[in-house]
Amino acid sequence: FSPEQEAQALRKAMKGFGTDEDAIIDILTKLNVSQRQQVLITYKSTIGRDLIDDLKSELSGNFERVIIGMMTPTTMYDVQELRRAVKGAGTDEGCLIEILASRTNEEIRRINENYRLQYGCSLEDDIVSDTSSMFRRVLVSLATGNRDEGMYVDDALAHQDAQCLYEAGEKKWGTDEVQFMSILCTRNRFHLLRVFDAYRRIANKDIADSIKSEMSGDLEDALLAVVKCTRNKPAYFAERLYKSMKGLGTDDSTLIRVMVSRSEIDMLDIRREFLTMYGKSLYSFIKGDCSGDYRKVLLKLCGG
Repeated sequence: FSPEQEAQALRKAMKGFGTDEDAIIDILTKLNVSQRQQVLITYKSTIGRDLIDDLKSELSGNFERVIIGMMTPTTMYDVQELRRAVKGAGTDEGCLIEILASRTNEEIRRINENYRLQYGCSLEDDIVSDTSSMFRRVLVSLATGNRDEGMYVDDALAHQDAQCLYEAGEKKWGTDEVQFMSILCTRNRFHLLRVFDAYRRIANKDIADSIKSEMSGDLEDALLAVVKCTRNKPAYFAERLYKSMKGLGTDDSTLIRVMVSRSEIDMLDIRREFLTMYGKSLYSFIKGDCSGDYRKVLLKLCGG
């Protein structure tokens, strides 16, 4: 890997009349996020221009969004997506839920730090001013990045938690959402898996089905996301991708965000889950749903 060579090749692809989009796709998809950052710095020092500015002036639409996303450091990409979710026209609740429910404590800590540096206010303040009621409380809880990340499971406590959830929902008239939040947003993954097993025995119902029947709207979506990420994170992302493409029109924001943000983390697992869940490969789904350079770059991120 030579940052100088890649920088020169990118300049060549954009210089003069017309842009060589294929060259840009080939160069950037074969590098990882940290290599792309090195190319960015080298581009500025050897060519004296800003690579992001050059890309923005040469590319457009969803293709541009994917390429700029790939050029953005991982944490900053999450930060920008969260900011867009609260500051754009209307709130993108799906984006807030997806990022906050799926990132580790360490990732959330870095997001919070960079968010404040970038925008001069805290992510929590922006969430609070843009959302309401119980949904807001769940997001604030997730945004503190304070989940127990240990592996210890206390069987008695797991059973007690399951009983609590049952009594907070199925067993009573109305729902005590705070109970759901305090258990689902703070306990460690292994403990929660045990809670879900115990819950099924007590309630004769899966915890996800109970959440669906007891809650609605954004709160339901947020707690379901927590349950799904606890059980199987790649399957959660596979479902996000499937829903972004199925039916009429494409939810490009979600499609781009998941493809860019997971491409170096668990894309192989996501592809495997996608195939298992939907009987079609993610590759063929993207191929049938997108077109042009946008499709080319997504297929490269998807790989095989």
